[in-house]
Amino acid sequence: MQALMQKAISENKSIAETAFGFEMEKHHRTRQEIFGEMLKRIRVMRQAARRGISEEITTKSGLVQGNAKKFFSSTQGKTTLLGPVLGKAVAYSLAIAEVNSAMGVVVAAPTAGSCGILPGAMLALNEEVDSNREKLVNGFMTASGIGLVIAQRATFAASVAGCAAEIGASASMTAGAITEFFGGTPKQALDAAAISLKSTLGLACDPVGGLVEVPCNKRNAIGVANSFTAAELALNGVESAIPFEEVVDAMYRIGKRLPPELRETGKGGLAATPTGLRIIQVVNSCAP
Repeated sequence: MQALMQKAISENKSIAETAFGFEMEKHHRTRQEIFGEMLKRIRVMRQAARRGISEEITTKSGLVQGNAKKFFSSTQGKTTLLGPVLGKAVAYSLAIAEVNSAMGVVVAAPTAGSCGILPGAMLALNEEVDSNREKLVNGFMTASGIGLVIAQRATFAASVAGCAAEIGASASMTAGAITEFFGGTPKQALDAAAISLKSTLGLACDPVGGLVEVPCNKRNAIGVANSFTAAELALNGVESAIPFEEVVDAMYRIGKRLPPELRETGKGGLAATPTGLRIIQVVNSCAP
């Protein structure tokens, strides 16, 4: 996949089309079949987003209490700091993450804990900027191509390399997808992916109570903002000083050097704060 990426840059062929070619060859299926499979996943993502903004989702732990619906409802019809596109992307990312916390149906993008970032951004763009179905699917294919490089060179497991491997990877994939959605070149897409991922290097994975709820859900919302910022930078001529694949390698090296307490064990970071420890006691007391 990395070789195909370099070829895409040299031939100025989109990462989306490169990813389509990769999938067609790997699975011996037509472009139309791959397109249809992606649409199925997008439908699941959209259902999760709509559920999250319309229902006051509360998890058994009580750590999630309908923040997505609260945020979406309170921002409708108002002039907000984020604006309509990013505002909806944040709402959707939070909504999908909450559906995941409530054991609902989501699509790992690339993981369940980071499932809100990519669909949050792409669904918002589809609804607020350009409703073209082809552009929507292409965005997800761009992200998948970038994700394949991360998977091959590093990992998507926070237990291995910290939260940069999950929230960071998803934001990186999304930044590239946004860039191509707005007509950016393959190089600009990879620059955006690199800029985004660089911003999360060394990010601890510190789920309070060992649950993928706090701080995971709100990190999905922050990840979306990261993605849009990185894409905007790349689309306006800002390049990454470090190539994308080298940033991926750095993420992996740094992540593996994090102490075990900061790699999804729930024993360090926010999970070990006084409030975090009190929450753990409450959660444990509510367990059957």
